[in-house]
Amino acid sequence: MNVTSSTVDSIIVIEASGSIDSKTAPEFERTAMAAVQGQKEVIIDLTNVEFLSSAGLRVLLMIYRQVKAKSGKVVLVGTSEEIQDIMANTGFLSFFSTADTMQEGIDILKAA
Repeated sequence: MNVTSSTVDSIIVIEASGSIDSKTAPEFERTAMAAVQGQKEVIIDLTNVEFLSSAGLRVLLMIYRQVKAKSGKVVLVGTSEEIQDIMANTGFLSFFSTADTMQEGIDILKAA
């Protein structure tokens, strides 16, 4: 798994690739939580994530709570149908806005 963070139009973008499971979730958590510290607009790009375990869901929830505490918003970009199904079945999808492309994600945040 690889995780990077960058800024696009003053929005923090966290991009992950590979699998987010019990082995890789700690790295995802470290990078993501450091990047979203004090931020109100966050995009998490999951386009290249093939698998998301419960450990990965826990990290997404932590990110959501941290950003929401600042009255912010988190948009998930590029979630596969399988990951969306898992998130919908567990109730996690209701916490996030979703977008197919990075530009759609930016537009959602700028419209808020």
